[in-house]
Amino acid sequence: MEQHAKGRSNAGFSEIGLRKLHDVLARHVESGKIPGLVALVSRYGEKHVEAIGTMRQDGGAPIRRDSIFRMASTSKLVAVAPVMILLDECKLHLDDPVDPWLPELANRQVLKQPDGPLEDTVPARRPITVRDLLTSTFGLGMDMGLLGSPIFTAIFTQGIYDTGQVKLPDPDEWMRRLGTLPLSYQPGERWQYHISIDVLGVLVSRVTGQTFETFLRERIFNPLGMKDTGFHVPASKIERLPPSYSPDPQTGQFNIWDEAIEGRYSQPPAFQGGGGGLVSTADDYHAYLQMLLNQGMHGTERILSRPAVQLMTTNHLTPEQQAARDAMAKNFVHLSHGQGQHGGWGFGMAVRTYRGDYASIGQFGWDGGTGTATYADPDKQLTGILLTQVGMTTPDSARVIHDFWTMVYQAIED
Repeated sequence: MEQHAKGRSNAGFSEIGLRKLHDVLARHVESGKIPGLVALVSRYGEKHVEAIGTMRQDGGAPIRRDSIFRMASTSKLVAVAPVMILLDECKLHLDDPVDPWLPELANRQVLKQPDGPLEDTVPARRPITVRDLLTSTFGLGMDMGLLGSPIFTAIFTQGIYDTGQVKLPDPDEWMRRLGTLPLSYQPGERWQYHISIDVLGVLVSRVTGQTFETFLRERIFNPLGMKDTGFHVPASKIERLPPSYSPDPQTGQFNIWDEAIEGRYSQPPAFQGGGGGLVSTADDYHAYLQMLLNQGMHGTERILSRPAVQLMTTNHLTPEQQAARDAMAKNFVHLSHGQGQHGGWGFGMAVRTYRGDYASIGQFGWDGGTGTATYADPDKQLTGILLTQVGMTTPDSARVIHDFWTMVYQAIED
C-alpha cells in the first residue's frame, strides 16, 4: 500500500475508510475474478494509491502503480480537450458547420425512420456543427435502441466502430466510409454514443495540420507530465502493459482479448481513436482530472480556459435527449451492470444531474469497457481512478468499480 500525503495530513480521508477501501478491493482480487488493479484517490493534493494483485490471471509479476492500461471509453474525456483548446484560440467555434474540414459530412441525408431502410431518407435540415460533435448529437452513434437495424449493421460492416476484431483504417478512409452512411437522426436531435468523439479527432487533425496524437502530446500530455499516455505502448514500456481479458459471459473463463507483446497496442494504430484508443496510467489520468478540477490550471500553467472546463463538465442534453439517455442506462442495466446511470452528458463525459448513488451532483467522468473508471467531483474536490485488466463481458469489473466508489465516498471525513 502506498500513501503520499502533503499539506494537511489525511486531507478529508479517514484512516479507517482507506483501510476499508483496501480491504474491499483486495477481496475482489482474492476472489479470482480480478487478477490485478490500480486505484488512485485524491483530495486537496493528497494521493492514496493501491496496487493489488498480478499482471496476469495466472499470477507472475505483481501489478504496479505505473502499470499501463487500455483506457477504452475513458479516452473520451481526454479526447475533447484539444477541441476546447481550438475554441479557446478561436480556430473553431461551437456553431461552426464542420463542412470546411470534414467535407465527407456535408449535405447529409437522414433516415425517415431511425431503424428504416438506408435508402429511405430526407435531406438534413442543417449542417453538422462542432457543438453537435462535442455533445454526441450529430446524428450517428452506437445507439442500443437501434440494435439490429440497417444503420447499426452498416456501422459495423463499414468498419466505423472498432470491435477489436476490425482495425480501423486511416482517418481519411474512415471519414470516406462514414460519409457513405445516412444519419439516423437530424443533427442536434438525439444523444448517441461514441462515434462523434472519433470524428472530433479527425477534425482536430485537419484544423491543426498535425496528427491528433501530436497535438494531444504537445498541448495536453507533455504540459501535464502524462508521459505514459498515447495510442500505443513503445517496446521500452511493453512489460508494464498487462494482457486484457474478456471473460466468457457464460462460464467466466478468462479469455485473452489482447496480449501485450505483438498485441494491438504494440504498434502505432492507423486510426488514433479518441473514442477509446488511449493507453495510460493512474497517475497520468490523475494529472488530467486534477487540471479539470483546478479549472484548467496545472501548477502555474493554464492548459484550458476556465469557461472551457465549465462547458465540458456541464450537462448539455435537452429534456428529450435526457429521456433517451436515461432509457439507455435503465433499460440495458442487465448488460451494462448499472454503469451509466449518471444523469446528463457534457463534452465526452457523463455529468451527474441527480443523486443516484453515493456521488455528488456535478461529478464528471466516465467508464471504459476494458474495466476502467475515471471521475472527478468538484463538490468534494475528489478524483478517483480505478484501472483493471478485465473487460465488461461479465459483471466482475463493473462490480469492483461500484464497490470502489462506495468505499471512496464513505472514506471522506471533513
